[in-house]
Amino acid sequence: MGRLWMFIFLAELVLTVAALISCLSAEEHRLNALPRWGWVVIILLFSPIGAIAWFVVGRERTPDPKVWRQGSGFPEHQRPRQLAPDDDPEFLRRLAKEQRETAAADRELLSKWEMDLRRREEELRKQDKTDD
Repeated sequence: MGRLWMFIFLAELVLTVAALISCLSAEEHRLNALPRWGWVVIILLFSPIGAIAWFVVGRERTPDPKVWRQGSGFPEHQRPRQLAPDDDPEFLRRLAKEQRETAAADRELLSKWEMDLRRREEELRKQDKTDD
């Protein structure tokens, strides 16, 4: 008999916690009959009847078709959008400028390497002439 009471207690506890989480995470416009704080009080004080009442009456079953739920709450055509990088003119200008700067730096570095290589080749030629 003790196991039965333990099972009933655990079932009631799980039901109450689930109802409380559901109530606290429900969107404000989906609450029926009472504000959120009222449902929390009913769920906690009248357990498990309050939890059952929350699942039966407290939350709206069907979504309201007039309210846009995706994104940030705007209708699709009014939703603010971030431009993709290839559509953003400022990004493209900055990218082109960085590419020009990088290309110029690369050309400068290459010319320094070529000059250094020529200098070393000259030094080796001079050494070869002096060794002969």
